[in-house]
Amino acid sequence: MRKLLATGIAAGAFIAVAAIVPANAADGDAQLSVLHGIPGMTVDVYVNGELTLDDFKPGTLAGPLDLPAGTYSVAITASDAADDSDPALGPIDLSLESGGNYTAVAHLTEKGDPSATLFNNDISKLDAGEGRLTVRHVAAAPAVDVLAGDTAVITDLSNPDEKVLNLPAGTVSASVAATGTTDPVIGPADVNVAEGVNTIVYAWGSLEDKNLDIAVQTIDGLHSNPDSIPAGSVGMVATNKPFDATGLWIGAGFAGLLAAAGGTVAVRAKSRR
Repeated sequence: MRKLLATGIAAGAFIAVAAIVPANAADGDAQLSVLHGIPGMTVDVYVNGELTLDDFKPGTLAGPLDLPAGTYSVAITASDAADDSDPALGPIDLSLESGGNYTAVAHLTEKGDPSATLFNNDISKLDAGEGRLTVRHVAAAPAVDVLAGDTAVITDLSNPDEKVLNLPAGTVSASVAATGTTDPVIGPADVNVAEGVNTIVYAWGSLEDKNLDIAVQTIDGLHSNPDSIPAGSVGMVATNKPFDATGLWIGAGFAGLLAAAGGTVAVRAKSRR
């Protein structure tokens, strides 16, 4: 089987295929990252017919890849497939606008079917001393509330929707519970909302299969001038890092195997709410 990722490259490394993108990013290019949120399913990802992600494991984030604005055809296959002629998911068309920042998420619907959603990441500037928290529901689970302590700060969030909050920089102890309840199905976990950073939290997996988990993606460089104000007593703010695969935390040891589903899937595009 043709493989384009060299042995020894960590899972989630995102390589640019020469036939798809130019050697250097150009002004106005879009940025695309990919999150694999389907439990128990290691896959290959093809972009415009070229193998771009090899043996892509659940919970892995890849990117960002700089791409000229346009529409890209993405197909997800079994990891031992010879090509993209028999995809498990797709092909799906991703439409990227100039200067946009996107995350494509392969995930389960509320009912547990494989699906994909293209999220438009909010990269607008933040006020000094603020961070951005984006919460996305991409799990096979009913609507949820997001709690800070015992207080619901986000209510009735359904798959595949998102909620965006601008908050003072600091650490938030958050948990996820079924809407209208306070008994966590995920967490509680400390989420670091760093100054000038969009911290994106994904609830993914399956409630029925008991493998719900959280993935975290960060996009930095969103400071306004002045670009630094001490966070004070709610601090413990981490040093900002470039947005790459190290911005994703995910637990290990998931159970449950999702059978690959064939056919064409219409990608859902989500913008900031």
